Amino acid sequence: MDLGRTLMLVGAVILLAGFAISVSDRIPLVGRLPGDFTIRGDGWTVYAPLATSIVLSLVLTLALSAASWLSRR
Repeated sequence: MDLGRTLMLVGAVILLAGFAISVSDRIPLVGRLPGDFTIRGDGWTVYAPLATSIVLSLVLTLALSAASWLSRR
């Protein structure tokens, strides 16, 4: 793969990630699933979105597996 295609692919990934971050507030349950932990203290907060990470990993795995399967056909 040449440098131009690689840069376009990286740019598209960054664009999609930025779009997903900007609309994530409007999608119900994203970041609010059971298993997403928030620990608050005096002047600090730790947020661990464990369940959201697992769901996102499963969705991406299925999508990339389907794309790989379709590209082999």
